[in-house]
Amino acid sequence: MTITTNLKQLYETDENLWLEETIGLLRQKQFHQLDLENLIEELINFGKRDLAKTKGLLRQIIIHILLLKYWQVEYERNYRHWIGEIKTFRYDLNNHLTTNLMNKLQDDLENIYQSAVDFVQIKTNLTIFAEKCPYTLAQLLDDNYLP
Repeated sequence: MTITTNLKQLYETDENLWLEETIGLLRQKQFHQLDLENLIEELINFGKRDLAKTKGLLRQIIIHILLLKYWQVEYERNYRHWIGEIKTFRYDLNNHLTTNLMNKLQDDLENIYQSAVDFVQIKTNLTIFAEKCPYTLAQLLDDNYLP
């Protein structure tokens, strides 16, 4: 049985050990022994997870900005919490962003905004939100920006 076959079997039983072995082979430049099929799949999934994470963090920023700006009934009781959440999500997002991910967020900003609006409408029963995202990506990422 070849190392590649062993790696393929290892992938099915212990992904973490498979990853360690794969990293070892890459460091040793033993490319011919790699389990390329699963390596490619993992790299594709890594990119998808990264993008999903950044979209989720941006959605949370927008949700809390909308709550802060529009949910007046709960404002006095919750505004500090919402501001804290905005700061936390911004910190996490800004530390995770790459130029490529920022471009993808910019391209999908309207969809992310609509998803946030849908959530806030259900939570608050409000229907007063702008049809198009009134915030730029730069504002949403700016630690000093609040509506």
